[in-house]
Amino acid sequence: MKNFLPDLFRGQSYDEKNFFLFAGPCVVESEELVMEVADRVSGICKKMGIPYVFKASYRKANRTSATSFTGLGDQKALEILKKVKERYQLPVVSDIHAHEEASLAAAYVDVLQIPAFLCRQTDLLVAAAETGKVINVKKGQFLSGPAMKFAAEKIRQAGNEKVMLTERGTTFGYQDLVVDYRNIPWMQEINAPVLMDVTHALQQPNQTSGITGGNPQLIGTIAKAAIAAGADGLFIETHPNPAVAKSDGANMLQLDLLEELLEKLVKIRKAVL
Repeated sequence: MKNFLPDLFRGQSYDEKNFFLFAGPCVVESEELVMEVADRVSGICKKMGIPYVFKASYRKANRTSATSFTGLGDQKALEILKKVKERYQLPVVSDIHAHEEASLAAAYVDVLQIPAFLCRQTDLLVAAAETGKVINVKKGQFLSGPAMKFAAEKIRQAGNEKVMLTERGTTFGYQDLVVDYRNIPWMQEINAPVLMDVTHALQQPNQTSGITGGNPQLIGTIAKAAIAAGADGLFIETHPNPAVAKSDGANMLQLDLLEELLEKLVKIRKAVL
């Protein structure tokens, strides 16, 4: 199930019994922001022995409002992610939204991420698989954990065994999500590492303002419960000042709070092993 993880984290010194972390800002807002977050988070993870993948979307295709920020431009943002890889010697993950994006993004990143709303798109999953990259598929807000076996099968049948799955909450009414922690062990039965997307699970979508809301005060609760439930990894979006973030600021973790949270999570991980 996890035999591809050592290759993904090659070059990092980490505790093999630890959870791994996908973390960074929601979107590439600027080179300065990306480098600041990568520097801070990589330093924290190195100190705690946490294997780390830098996360930022080079483009945000799924936005509530037509006026929302979508990115700096694909090529510019991907070049910035490449600089992160080279400067900090980190693997990088970013979303793709259409099959023709797979080969473009694969030239720059180590993990191709399939957004939750697109987890059933066969041509997208197959195109991602054919790049040979690690594929992280987020569970649709409309699906059960066991139903994600079909997404994993599509990738594997295309010749790629490097599949991860991510729990990110389930639609509860029109404007809220809930987390069913049974999905963590259920998706692990699909023979894939499972992450908990802590921050997106706290979104409050479909607000009449046109901006997604959130409950960031519950980030610690969701993360601690996920580690206790046996999650292999965590996905946390973080920003030095979420109030001015250009995407998903309402549910991101303030960067200054990350280290204290990770310290607690490492202790929980050791207790439940």
